[in-house]
Amino acid sequence: MDHQLVASTPPLGWNSWDCYGAAVTEEEIRGNAEYMAKHLKPFGWNYITVDIQWYEPDAHSSQYRPFVPLVMDNYSRLMPAENRFPSAAGGLGFRPLADYVHNLGLQFGIHIMRGIPRQAVHAATPILGTTATARDIAHTNSICPWNTDMYGVDASKEGAQAYYDSLFELYASWGVDLVKVDDIAASRLYGTHQPEIAMISEAIRRCGRSMVLSLSPGPAPVESSAFFTEHANMWRMTDDFWDQWPLLRDMFDRCRAWQGIPQAGSWPDCDMLPLGHIGIRSVDGGGADRWTRFTRDEQLTMMSLWSIFRSPLIFGGELKDNDEWTLSLITNHEVLRMHRESRGAREAIREGDLIVWTAEHPEGFGYAAVFNLGDSPLSLELPLDQLGQAGASAGTELWSGAAAELTVSGELSTTVPPHGVRLYRLE
Repeated sequence: MDHQLVASTPPLGWNSWDCYGAAVTEEEIRGNAEYMAKHLKPFGWNYITVDIQWYEPDAHSSQYRPFVPLVMDNYSRLMPAENRFPSAAGGLGFRPLADYVHNLGLQFGIHIMRGIPRQAVHAATPILGTTATARDIAHTNSICPWNTDMYGVDASKEGAQAYYDSLFELYASWGVDLVKVDDIAASRLYGTHQPEIAMISEAIRRCGRSMVLSLSPGPAPVESSAFFTEHANMWRMTDDFWDQWPLLRDMFDRCRAWQGIPQAGSWPDCDMLPLGHIGIRSVDGGGADRWTRFTRDEQLTMMSLWSIFRSPLIFGGELKDNDEWTLSLITNHEVLRMHRESRGAREAIREGDLIVWTAEHPEGFGYAAVFNLGDSPLSLELPLDQLGQAGASAGTELWSGAAAELTVSGELSTTVPPHGVRLYRLE
């Protein structure tokens, strides 16, 4: 896979987990795709992803039902549950839904768990393209600590690569554009599953269709960044991220640890944006059906950090319920241009509650994101040379559109609200 061609800029999209957990339906996928096509596609948003357990007929929330029967084909491959995804009837899988999404001008993604279904292993069902069975390739001690669907695949076994090849041949035939693989970037029990990542990467290369490979959950180890860069397009720097200030505050440390790593085709991932109407059938993150608990200033802080760091932007809320404020966060042309085109993002200042990130644009201007992690307003006079913009004579705060206050002595004068940000373009 040529990573730089697959995800040359950080992906923008929507994922069903934050609002629907494991229980999303085809109707809800189509509704969010229609909203994206109408309101977000002109701004670069294009991925629609069905998250976990689309093969579980009776999934009802983000809490998994252990050891239940899953929908599977004759070759040990999980298939969409037809009661939730009616267009999958007759063995068509996700092809009709992917076609629908593609016809809207968007890209279609799915979530899978690392490994092979336990029910396939127990029944020793066949694997396409090999005489090995599911039982022959399973690593039955390699389990996920929070979900009972799968056993790991033992890369040393005959037929292991053939299994992953058969999976991605199927996904290619469906028209899948992004695959999010879970329990693989940083398993709570076993660390990073590099042999399975390598098999999946090879299966994508062989399947004949470009796909973004996204790895979850985190925190992926920074010392493995070269491996992730070689084999994947995005990988989680964090465990599941939710609408809680301590998690957002912690993300500044994670971004600092990964600064300098983002590049074309390879994006450390701050996780989904828990914005708008979330928790509809997802009880994760310490809350039920709700609008995001982040204050407006915290929402701006999150969007600014994700964007200047150049994390993928994956929206978590029910798009059809977006209010004007939420829509404004994800359709700011200048912020999205920074996310798409800027270079060299780094933490330039960290002093007490003040953190400043800077980045450059190839056309010669620069960006400065001035964050206040404290509980009181911060009034600041920041020397422009510390922001890498010593010669700047003008600037704009990108969220408000207000002109930057630049002093004759070469400072940026600003007041940043608690848990808030001022995001500047300086030239």
